[in-house]
Amino acid sequence: MRHRVAECDEVLGSSPVATADRQAAEGMPSWRAREFLAARTLLRGLLGDGLVADWAGTTIAKEPGGRPFLPDHPWIGVSLSHSGDWVAAAVGEHLRVGVDVEVPQRPVSPALLRRCCREQDTAAFEAMADDVRTAEFTWMWTAQEACVKAAGQGLCGRPWTVPVAVGQTSGSWGPVRWTALRGQAPVPVSCAWSEGSD
Repeated sequence: MRHRVAECDEVLGSSPVATADRQAAEGMPSWRAREFLAARTLLRGLLGDGLVADWAGTTIAKEPGGRPFLPDHPWIGVSLSHSGDWVAAAVGEHLRVGVDVEVPQRPVSPALLRRCCREQDTAAFEAMADDVRTAEFTWMWTAQEACVKAAGQGLCGRPWTVPVAVGQTSGSWGPVRWTALRGQAPVPVSCAWSEGSD
C-alpha cells in the first residue's frame, strides 16, 4: 500500500490538475472544490508512481455510498480523505484500502469518549489535558475511520466500535489491518487495508 498526506495548497501548487477532475468540481462551493481537486490530484500522483500508465486520464468513479474506485483498474483499491487544509490518499494493488486524515479541532466530550472508546481507555483519556486528549482521540478516530473505509462500510460500519487503544499505533479489526502514521505526518492520519479489491 502507498499513501500520501499533504496540504491542499501544496498539492494544487505543485501538480497539474486533471481536466476530468476540474470538470467534476464545477458547481461545487469553492472550499469543497479545493479539497476535491487536491485529494484527486494527490491520488493521481500515487497512481503515476508506476501503477497506471495513463494516470492523468484514469477515470475515478464513486460508488453509491461515495467510496472512490477505478473502473478501468479494479485490482487497485483507492481511498481519499480531507480535513481542513489537509488531504490524504492511499492506493493498494489487490487491496481494499482506507485512509483518514483529521485536524484536531474541538474538545472531546465525555459522551463522545464513552461512545467511541473502550471502557478501559475512557479513564486514560479523562486524565489527559484537553489539548492532549483532543489530539490522542483524533489519532484513535483516524484509525477507526480508516478501518471502516477499508471494509467498504464508511460510517455505516460504526467506526466507534473498532477497538483502538490510547496510543496504539497499529492493529487489526477482523481481516483489516491498520497503522497510524505517527511521526510521518503533522496531523493525525491512519491507513488500513485488507486483501482483495472490489
